[in-house]
Amino acid sequence: MNALTDYDLAGFRQRLERWGCKSVHAERILREFYAGSGRLDLSNSQLPAALRSKLRTELPLRQSHILFRRQSADGTLKLLVGFDVGGAAEAVLMPAVRPDRAAGCISSQIGCAMGCDFCASTRGGLERNLSSGEIVEQFLQLREAAASVGRRLATIVFMGMGEPLHNLDQVIPAIRRIADPAMGALGWRHVTVSTVGIVPGIDRLADANLNVHLALSLHAADDETRSRIVPVNRRYPISRIIDATRRFQLRTGRIPTLEYCLLAGVNDSDEHAIRLAQLVDGFRAHVNLIPYNSIGAGVSGAVYERPSPQRVEKFLSLLRQRGVVAHRRHTRGDDVDAACGQLRQMLISEPDVKVPLQVLAAHP
Repeated sequence: MNALTDYDLAGFRQRLERWGCKSVHAERILREFYAGSGRLDLSNSQLPAALRSKLRTELPLRQSHILFRRQSADGTLKLLVGFDVGGAAEAVLMPAVRPDRAAGCISSQIGCAMGCDFCASTRGGLERNLSSGEIVEQFLQLREAAASVGRRLATIVFMGMGEPLHNLDQVIPAIRRIADPAMGALGWRHVTVSTVGIVPGIDRLADANLNVHLALSLHAADDETRSRIVPVNRRYPISRIIDATRRFQLRTGRIPTLEYCLLAGVNDSDEHAIRLAQLVDGFRAHVNLIPYNSIGAGVSGAVYERPSPQRVEKFLSLLRQRGVVAHRRHTRGDDVDAACGQLRQMLISEPDVKVPLQVLAAHP
């Protein structure tokens, strides 16, 4: 059975008409539903009684529930969101610098087929794509968690489990519901979609004209190194993905982010930094350096390490000396495996750690 999160405005209007109700109520219902983080108060509603009855008995509002939650010492909250049709995915809420804001990270698939050797999400392979409604559910769960501690979910990134551009048929309509002023009202420019470099998907995302941001998980500036740690590079080598990212920037006006996970002794040398600077020379892009977050053995069996703080700063300095706009991402939530690269489906056998959400409010 479909839930309200499965509908866009046009589809919900049609549903009301099939019930014999006036479609004019659709926009108001959806606006109140999303403003309420996925809840509707039908007891005090001015909606017609017949429509309220249909909403209570024939259309579930939600199709997910929280299985587990984990709270980091830095205030980051990791949720395991279970879906009514089966399966679960992780989503993360991160308190922002401003005490009234938070950022969210959501998943597009259960598991991942990309095989990146330093990422936990791909260990068990791909289980299935998430539906657009299930993606929206994560947004609502994070919005509700943020609101409960006086914060507003201000941005989201599709950087959780899965490769978003392999599920664009569901990701694009989910973004429309999340960002549209008549529904989730997050705002188009507050959404970022990440990819390991699926060239046709980058072009298709640009064609969708959503005005969202693109983040490219680059992680190396030469094909030999990148193919070792990001297997999809053998199909879409660096020259092709950079060309596609440039096209995205030119067509949308959105400046892309190049994500670069620093692995000690693998891609963190001075030479690697110089190659990266040469690769982005003349390209309006922002490089985001991510010190590796430990996951144990990767798919290949290799065990990676985080570079020293001095090595990270040297790498960053070499980029900036060559005119690259670059920053170091500060690690968040790694003590509960919520940091970049650490997301994977929590085991059902793990204990349900219910840390009060009020803790989040104490970490601006």
